[in-house]
Amino acid sequence: MPSRDRIFSRIRHNLGRGPLEGEAAQALKARIEGHAPNIVPKRTNIPHKEQVDLFQAKAEALAATVARISSFDDVPEALRDYLTAHNLATRIKMSPDKSLDSLPFDKTPMLEIKRGAAAPEDEVSLTPAFAGIAETGTLCMASSPETPSTLNFLPENHVVVIKASQITGTLEDSWERLRKTYGAGNLPRTVNFISGPSRTADIEQTLIMGAHGPRRLHILIVDDGPQD
Repeated sequence: MPSRDRIFSRIRHNLGRGPLEGEAAQALKARIEGHAPNIVPKRTNIPHKEQVDLFQAKAEALAATVARISSFDDVPEALRDYLTAHNLATRIKMSPDKSLDSLPFDKTPMLEIKRGAAAPEDEVSLTPAFAGIAETGTLCMASSPETPSTLNFLPENHVVVIKASQITGTLEDSWERLRKTYGAGNLPRTVNFISGPSRTADIEQTLIMGAHGPRRLHILIVDDGPQD
């Protein structure tokens, strides 16, 4: 039995209800598979270039920093400049995702690159993003062996590379992209939505950065043209 069916079976059992049948079962199946979008904010109904600008503005409003670069070849130098500006260590834990394989780190020999999941001693991580959401300036991160979620949360400094073409208008758009890429029944084990660096104001309404994750989030947008 597929995992979704097991979950629904358990819910029905706990509610003291039997399985749906006939028209009710078909209506439920159609609703689940239809993925009807929810309310879509009007501010995202704009040309893609303006969506990218909106994503940057929203991300910066959430205390992330953003740099626009023209190609993946510029990533190592942009990363070096960011580390220098914040007096950070030059040891980077980078995602083993193949999208980062061709980055020309020979341009920046002072950077020490290691690949894999994050460890507690890692101070800076470099990862790709699955999508960006202009509606809220949010990053959509899909987990896999090549994109371990620890890189999103353990290091105090998280640097994310995203193509402009990966930026969508709404949260609904990002889910549609996930279903299209992985298939509705084969989604990643974990999907993280990240809006700015970690923060909390639980104690006396005093904002503290880095409470449950990175203190800094830096986003490198590669201006690669139209949307995928």
